[in-house]
Amino acid sequence: MRGDERVQGEMFSCVTLEQRVPQDHPLREIRKLTDAVLVSLNEDFDALYSASGRPSIAPEYVLRALLLQAFYSVRSERQLVEQLNYNLLFRWFVGLGMDDAVWNHAVFSKNRDRLLTSDVAQRFFAEVNVLAKRFMSDEHFTVDGTLIQAWASQKSFRPKDGSDDGDGTNFRGQKRSNETHQSTTDPEARLYKKSYGKESKLAYLGHALVENRNGLIAAAMATQADGHAERDAALLMLDERQKNSSRRITVGADKAYDAKDFIAGARALNVTAHVQKNDKGRRSNLDGRTTRHAGYALSLSRRWLVEKTFGWLKQTGPLDQLKVRGLAKVDWIFVFSCAAHNLLRLPRLIQSHTQQDPQQQCA
Repeated sequence: MRGDERVQGEMFSCVTLEQRVPQDHPLREIRKLTDAVLVSLNEDFDALYSASGRPSIAPEYVLRALLLQAFYSVRSERQLVEQLNYNLLFRWFVGLGMDDAVWNHAVFSKNRDRLLTSDVAQRFFAEVNVLAKRFMSDEHFTVDGTLIQAWASQKSFRPKDGSDDGDGTNFRGQKRSNETHQSTTDPEARLYKKSYGKESKLAYLGHALVENRNGLIAAAMATQADGHAERDAALLMLDERQKNSSRRITVGADKAYDAKDFIAGARALNVTAHVQKNDKGRRSNLDGRTTRHAGYALSLSRRWLVEKTFGWLKQTGPLDQLKVRGLAKVDWIFVFSCAAHNLLRLPRLIQSHTQQDPQQQCA
């Protein structure tokens, strides 16, 4: 028997927003972990806001919404706010009620910018890694950097002395470099290419130190793009990691890290650099003291973990091309996206660990 189409909608609903989200939905576990992290940041949030004046959007709402933007590849704040208006799953995750008004996208962006000028991203990332610590190796890591395209066009890259009075679109045959030119849109972006044969782009570099057990990100930072940034950032992250470890740690890396300054710097930090040897055109800086051990080949075999991480950050996350300008904001978005990556991985790791150890279910 054919059912009747209802033209008149329901005036009231007895089904709550909580009931509309399936109990086995993946976001439920992520929401629990996120709430635990946000509670630990309460004092940091208090320091960002005045005790008087008009109430802003709660920072907890903003950060949960930004997580959704990363998880679901939402391209802009305008689209994110639009989704919050009608997507019940998004409303539930952020913490809005069924009838709560949704903010204007410009107001949301303004409140987001307040967080972008703080160290909340690093604190959020650190607290996520506190939850992930038992799943992370404290001895074996892989490091790499990735090109992050800046929110600036090539025609904005103009001479610093103002000698070019054209429209910036015809630069064929001109010699352009970071010493003589600068983007008028994003002055902190640098013209850079990741490898030979690739086109130069206005960009930043994102750096990640990934542990080799489960591929979780142990440290992250963004820098301006130049030929030494990858190695310098790697040493900074390794120095911080070594301070928290009483053992000698290892780090795998590609050929770009086969440089005398990096190898010597790593050894000074009590770190063994398992770097892919660069034998093309010059002598490698590694010798048999490192390459003869089985751990060297094992470290190189785990380098795909960091590539997989960058793949998620760019294909699903917001790092294919940034929508913010300036190194401070780029660093914030990059570090926060790395925290989102770890949060997304944690529920499955927790479930797997619980199944292997049934006593955890009673704890």
